[in-house]
Amino acid sequence: MMSVRNSTIGITFLYALTLIVVTFGVQSAANAKPAINTLGTPGLAIKGYDPVAYFEERRPRKGLVQFTLKHKGVEWRFSSAVNRARFQANPAKYEPAYGGYCAYGVSRGYLVKIEPDAWSIVNGRLYLNYNRQVRATWNKQPEVYIQRANANFSNLINK
Repeated sequence: MMSVRNSTIGITFLYALTLIVVTFGVQSAANAKPAINTLGTPGLAIKGYDPVAYFEERRPRKGLVQFTLKHKGVEWRFSSAVNRARFQANPAKYEPAYGGYCAYGVSRGYLVKIEPDAWSIVNGRLYLNYNRQVRATWNKQPEVYIQRANANFSNLINK
């Protein structure tokens, strides 16, 4: 027969275990990153740069407040109404890979900020990098880094 003492120890253990599980779960959720990179610019994708301009103008171009669109829970800015319409018609074509996080960083297993002028287009997809030096490393073996980043990305963001 179980004594009152053993019963109290069992309940205390279960309470402690529950507390640990709940605390760990809250910490994991707090550490999770959103699917779209808004680091340094809360609620604003790719630091307010126009994702369409990389394709159409072959350069980074700052978006304007008057040409915005809410997509995947964040604000995207565009340099013109035409670019906003292009994005709205086919966001998958223009969205940067890995939600706009540094592609090299994702290939290494972490999510970090980007600099909009550190970019490349590989096989019709926009890849952003931490800075130009990291982009130089990325450009040495983009296919290898893309393969690694593809394997890592879903484990790095909060689903």
